This record gives sequence, C-alpha cells and structure tokens, in this order.
Amino acid sequence: MSIEMARRLLLWCTAINYAVLTIWFLVFVLAHGWLSRLWGRWFRLTEEQFDSMTFGVMALYKVAVLVFNLAPCVALYLVR
Repeated sequence: MSIEMARRLLLWCTAINYAVLTIWFLVFVLAHGWLSRLWGRWFRLTEEQFDSMTFGVMALYKVAVLVFNLAPCVALYLVR
C-alpha cells in the first residue's frame, strides 16, 4: 500500500466515522424519549444514567476516531 493510498483510506475512514457519529447524535436527539425508555426497560437505567452513558460512549468514539484515523491522516499529509 502506498502512502497516497493510506492517506485516502484514513481520510475516508474519518469521514465515514464522523458520519456515523453525526447520525448517532441525531437519533439520540430526535428519538431521545423512545430510546431512553427502551434502554431503561432492558437495563433498568434512569434517564440521567442513559444520557451520561450515551455522551460518554460518544466522547470515547470521537476520541478513538481522532487518535486512530485523523491524527495518522494529518501526519501522512505533513510528511508529504
């Protein structure tokens, strides 16, 4: 795999992962009550627990995308 191909791959991975994060956020905002009740029944979560869990996992996902996709992509573009 060439460096140019790795750059494009990492850029596409970053874009796809941010699209997933955006869709996840929109579903969370638009269907918050339904999701909270559904997960609350399955795992006996309060609404506050559901919110904190969701935001925590979203933050972890975002950091993982930054560390494993965006940072290497930027590094490869800087090396050019």
